[in-house]
Amino acid sequence: MVVNVSDAPEAKRYEARIEGESKVAGLAQYIRTAELIAFVHTEVAPEYEGRGVGAALVRTALDEARAANLLVLPTCPFFAGWIARHPEYEDLVYQSRSRVSD
Repeated sequence: MVVNVSDAPEAKRYEARIEGESKVAGLAQYIRTAELIAFVHTEVAPEYEGRGVGAALVRTALDEARAANLLVLPTCPFFAGWIARHPEYEDLVYQSRSRVSD
């Protein structure tokens, strides 16, 4: 099974499709600024769960963030968990540098 992932900026999400099918198999919604991309929700159609669609979404999105010199804010638990299991992407994660405290 070949998973093709593409950015759909007008919908503010990455979309995964299985080669030869038109249906969206999975998506990763984001909020993007000039310096940061926050991944807020990931969804995989039930019939594609456990078949690498989610991993393909995350890997493509993170590789494109790296290429665009964007930091990543993984508010979506799927993205956060995937990054935790793939330390080669931890350098992309946004770290607050604020010294303000209450």
